[in-house]
Amino acid sequence: MNARREAPGVAGTCEERYLPLRDAFARNLAELDEHGAAVAVWRDGRLVVDLWGGWRDEAATLPWTADTLVCMMSVVKGVTATLVHVLADAGLLDLDRRVADYWPAFAAGGKGEVRVRHVLDHRAGVPALADPLPRDAVFDWSAMTAAIAAERALWPTGTVPAYHPVTMGFILGELIRRTTGLTPGAFLRQLMGPPGRFDYFIGVPASVANPVAEVFGDYANTIFGATDRATLACTSVATLHVDTFNTPAFRRAEIPSINGHGTPRAVATLFGQLAECRAGSRTTPLSPGAIVRATTEQWWAIEQTSMQERRMALGLLLGGAKGVPIPASPRAFGHGGAGGAVAFADPDLGLGFAYGTAHLHDRKGASPRTAALVAALAACA
Repeated sequence: MNARREAPGVAGTCEERYLPLRDAFARNLAELDEHGAAVAVWRDGRLVVDLWGGWRDEAATLPWTADTLVCMMSVVKGVTATLVHVLADAGLLDLDRRVADYWPAFAAGGKGEVRVRHVLDHRAGVPALADPLPRDAVFDWSAMTAAIAAERALWPTGTVPAYHPVTMGFILGELIRRTTGLTPGAFLRQLMGPPGRFDYFIGVPASVANPVAEVFGDYANTIFGATDRATLACTSVATLHVDTFNTPAFRRAEIPSINGHGTPRAVATLFGQLAECRAGSRTTPLSPGAIVRATTEQWWAIEQTSMQERRMALGLLLGGAKGVPIPASPRAFGHGGAGGAVAFADPDLGLGFAYGTAHLHDRKGASPRTAALVAALAACA
């Protein structure tokens, strides 16, 4: 605990209007068991908040720096979904076509009628793999996609909302690969530019020199701690092993619904640009029509994997659901990540927000640290 009290303080930049957000971030470090983290806000075409503080290693020996990358867990689902919408916007993917039209093997197991949109909104019926795979299978793209293609659907297509923590990313990623010839990580790089200009990765290349924060926490009360294979909470994440989260294998693999690593600065920039697209003041990376479609509500319910309330659009979460730290603003959208990370766009305020943390929140629902930051941002609006 002494190391945390003496942790490096808040560094970075913050415009005067957003000083309450800086204060909340500092309180998280001082009072709410924040170990190391970063937070950023993009508004009006620029970063108005870009802050970091604390430690990037669990042992509290290495300060968090401006270029520290952190795994923001399922925030990457929103990024991967955006890549799919870019392809749909360009006419290269059709959200209403069957996944099997692009990936014939996927039709096995009663999945022939699954549409691309059903994968985006977690109603594809394959939230988990029934049979255990080898321990390192999640790092093997061919092994994962073959297993998912062979898996039997649990329900008729499009009927049951059930969060797909791992399988969603591989299905969407395989559609990206078959459409573009590029892996999701490579396509993201092509879209957003080189490292240094956009420091967010689906699979961190060995050539990237940025320090990477260690992530840690008490996983017992989270989905990663589920042990009963009779539950989807367990089988949906059974290919993941928390003791690998800080390994080179995990960081370099492409797991497009779990292991996006980057700076909150980069993610806030992307979601700020998406906010501008939704507001009609920007046409890249998506046209206004495409972002309207991407953010149209598909269902609002208790999903059947982790039994949490979600308000789901096409690959993006909408505000208003209990425990989801996205503003209830009518047009806000984004995605959270296990442990407290979140990124969202608020078109009505014209901003993008992102927060990533090393010390993961230890239960379902919004982290108090995340909630404090989002509340402070709202007070600045």
